[in-house]
Order: sequence, then structure tokens, then C-alpha cells
Amino acid sequence: MNALSRFADPVYCILRLISGLLLATHGAQKVFGMFGGKVAAAPQMVFAGWVELVGGLFIALGLLTRPMAFLCSGLLAAAYFMAHASGGWHPVINKGELAVIYCFLFLYMFFYGPGRYSLDRMIFRSRANDGVLAGPPRS
Repeated sequence: MNALSRFADPVYCILRLISGLLLATHGAQKVFGMFGGKVAAAPQMVFAGWVELVGGLFIALGLLTRPMAFLCSGLLAAAYFMAHASGGWHPVINKGELAVIYCFLFLYMFFYGPGRYSLDRMIFRSRANDGVLAGPPRS
């Protein structure tokens, strides 16, 4: 066993917490005009703001992690293609690299699950051996 493996769960928890909170701040910019942002006027931007705010907070807490990560990943993929892709062929050129990184990060979280240190694990512990929302326990 690798000596660093024992840190995998706590580091994943920190990754989930920080990335969720950062996404929530993008939502707070659009919804409330916080952090130097402007309140969004277009309906799709208001929707995106609420998904980022609520989804980011839920991901940070590890609550309903898989569905929220899937929703956020899809939202960020759509954001990339709707707002950035027309600006050039490469994410660095069209300023879409953050959307791409977030999209794949949340896609990874969708497949990995909430992890050991999450509200999902505390609430749904009896439903699966690993604490992930995985259906009824095996007999």
C-alpha cells in the first residue's frame, strides 16, 4: 500500500468542499450580485446561477452528491458550448478552461460518489457498505 493512500479520503473531502464552495460563489454572483458580480437578467443565466449556488453547496456538504455533481457537470458542459466554444477552438483561447475543468471534476465526483466524509455517508450509511448511494444492501 502506498504511504499516501491513507490521505485519499480526507483530500477528496477537501477537494469536494473547495470546488463546491467555489462553484457556489459563481452562483451567488449571478443570483445575488455578490463577489463583484452582477445579478443575471437572462432566464438561462438565472437558472444557471441557482444550479451553481445550490449544487455547489450540496456538493461541498456531500449531500445528494451524485445527482448534484451530474447536474453541475451537465450545466458546465452546456455553459462551455453556449458561451465559450464560439470564441475559438481551444479553451484557453475562448476563456472556457474553468468550465471544462469544473465539468470534468464534477463528472468524476458523479462516478466516485460522496466519499467517506460526507452527509450522504452519515444519512445513508445503512443503505450501502461504502456509504455511497448505491441502492439496497446486498444479502
